[in-house]
Amino acid sequence: MPIAASVSNHMASEKPGTVQLIMPGDFIPLTEASGLINAIGAFVTESACRRAASWPDDIKVSINVSAIQLRSAALVSQLAQAMAAHRVHPSRIEIEITETALLERGKQAAIIITALSALGVRIAMDGFGTGYSSLVHLREFKVDRIKIDRSFVTALCEDAGSAAIVRAMMSMARELGIQTTAEGIEQDIQLETISALGCGTAQGYLLSRPLEEYAADVLVRPTGAGIALAS
Repeated sequence: MPIAASVSNHMASEKPGTVQLIMPGDFIPLTEASGLINAIGAFVTESACRRAASWPDDIKVSINVSAIQLRSAALVSQLAQAMAAHRVHPSRIEIEITETALLERGKQAAIIITALSALGVRIAMDGFGTGYSSLVHLREFKVDRIKIDRSFVTALCEDAGSAAIVRAMMSMARELGIQTTAEGIEQDIQLETISALGCGTAQGYLLSRPLEEYAADVLVRPTGAGIALAS
């Protein structure tokens, strides 16, 4: 059963007879360069809190944040206002930040993350394991969850090295009291393997493809415990 939903931007490119989904990585850099990312981020934050308010209280919502958004305290005030307006408890909100964003923003990111944590929301490090400073970030930033990068998960069942790395990541996370999520789950065997390794939550196309709001409503209505983290 789903226990959380990850909210991110997707665009649709309409061609005669088809609608093609454009992934965030393909257009977010353009919004950052044009200065539109903060306005889009504010819209996503408000939409996520509004949607969370209509879902069961045990469903958490994760919001992706770009490196540019970590430049300004506006992110903190926007989130605080949205949670208050829709009466969403901070414990239901998780902010996802990539290692790249942490590396680019450094001290400024630390200030913003500290302020976000003070609101009571949770902080997740997305794509964990791909940056050379992953362990440094765990020490310097208050991270509640690491999301193990899909590159490790994809190779998990075929490559002993990847399996060993994932096992080590989860062992380290347990010692530090950090929760784990495996990204990019597309096969039953991958889900079974990460479950056996002790990973509590998973995200990927096997569990759910990106959904529009109305479809997400249908998915999260049933409640209960489980390993699925809806994408």
